[in-house]
Amino acid sequence: MTFIVLEGGEGVGKSTQAALLANTLRTRGFVVDQTREPGGTPEGLELRQQLLHGPAPDDDQELAWMLEDRRLHLEQRIEPALARGVVVVCDRFTPSTIAYQGVGRHLGVEYVERRCLEVTGNVVPDIVVVLDLPDDVAEARVVGFRDRFEREGAEFHTAVRNAYRELAADRGWVIVDADGSPEEVGARVWAAVEPHL
Repeated sequence: MTFIVLEGGEGVGKSTQAALLANTLRTRGFVVDQTREPGGTPEGLELRQQLLHGPAPDDDQELAWMLEDRRLHLEQRIEPALARGVVVVCDRFTPSTIAYQGVGRHLGVEYVERRCLEVTGNVVPDIVVVLDLPDDVAEARVVGFRDRFEREGAEFHTAVRNAYRELAADRGWVIVDADGSPEEVGARVWAAVEPHL
């Protein structure tokens, strides 16, 4: 069973690296399900639309929607895939909720982590890779139309990125330098992931 999660703030290249990692795994003979949160299920896509593009909910409602998306994602996609021996590559999971809602929204790390555990139970990623960039570099990468989280101010994004950096050591998350070409960063991600396969 291999459950790989890619994490990080806005603009660090998670979606790009998830696709590159999934392709690398497939070329090595693994069956892979590449997915994301929010929005890894049909119902989750509706929640994603509300979270990213709808009217701003209060912080507790935002957390509730994130957790409901994760519950559906686990039940309908992640757990069945893992049970079949499929490698799951997920763009965001519990660490995002801890960083964004626990720290960014000031709901508290312990509270949010406890709420997440109520949903995830025994399903824990085999590895969490946190893609890390300086704040100004990450900000410059976010171009075009911005969703609700991407439109948050610099203070929010700095708090989220710092949360990842500060929480990583205690939780065993692997921080990877995301500065460089997609291929350069992909090589670093692969070096972090390969020992866990």
